[in-house]
Amino acid sequence: MSYLDNQINAFKSNLTSSSTKLSNKRTAAAPTTSTPSPAPSQASASAKNDLKRKRPEQANIVYSQPADTGTGKNVMTQITYAVDYLKSKGTPQTLQDLLSYLSLQYREDDYKRTIGTILKNHEKISFDRIGADGVGTFSFRPIHNIRSSSQLLGHLQSQPTAQGLNVRALRDGWPGAEDAINLLETQGKLLVTRNKKDDHAKMVWPNDPSLRFDIDDEFKNMWHKIRLPEAGALAEELEREGLTPTNKSRAVKAKPKVQEKKTKKPRKSGKTTNVHMMGVLRDYSHLKK
Repeated sequence: MSYLDNQINAFKSNLTSSSTKLSNKRTAAAPTTSTPSPAPSQASASAKNDLKRKRPEQANIVYSQPADTGTGKNVMTQITYAVDYLKSKGTPQTLQDLLSYLSLQYREDDYKRTIGTILKNHEKISFDRIGADGVGTFSFRPIHNIRSSSQLLGHLQSQPTAQGLNVRALRDGWPGAEDAINLLETQGKLLVTRNKKDDHAKMVWPNDPSLRFDIDDEFKNMWHKIRLPEAGALAEELEREGLTPTNKSRAVKAKPKVQEKKTKKPRKSGKTTNVHMMGVLRDYSHLKK
């Protein structure tokens, strides 16, 4: 068999194997008829719904302010309640009285001793070691130790200066200070300044009777007969004399601007280049205007 016949036979065998492979691929790629999937049952739908987690319903709670629980558990919170209690009572109290008010009488001894130590060193609390037959008492320490009308008058008279007292500072340790001040004012024993908004007492001074002087009716009548000029007439009289009233703004007149005359600057001469002609040329610079 010749070489050409061998090549032809090889080509035919390759062609046959290629056609076989193509037919196998077409058979494998042919679409298969799929059966329709069954519809989901009600049980499976309910199961899916159960799998979904539901968020718990939350109430509308405002977290900007802490809830008022009556008494706090912190030590300094208890100290604040104790100071307010002493301020409202106005009388000395023992440590046991304060612990009973704070419902701490059944706490451990170390906790009670901590409360007592802090109260002894508190700036607004005074501790009396011999109070209550040596047991020791606590009392509120106000800005001014004044709690009666007699103490107020005595304090004002003992001052070396005529400085008044702030009523707000008096109320710090004397809740009924304003009522007593109103009574003393009607009796002529105090001089009182008041707020314009609510007419509450603001500052108090002693009304010293030795500074009172009786004026004769003759001088009183002379004083009331003096006629004051009207406001408009007084302003006109001042302006007529070249004066400006205090309630009238003084207008500042602007000074006129003087325009400055522009002067021409003398022209600078250029650089002399013809130095070699200095003895021949004449100088006419004095003729420039």
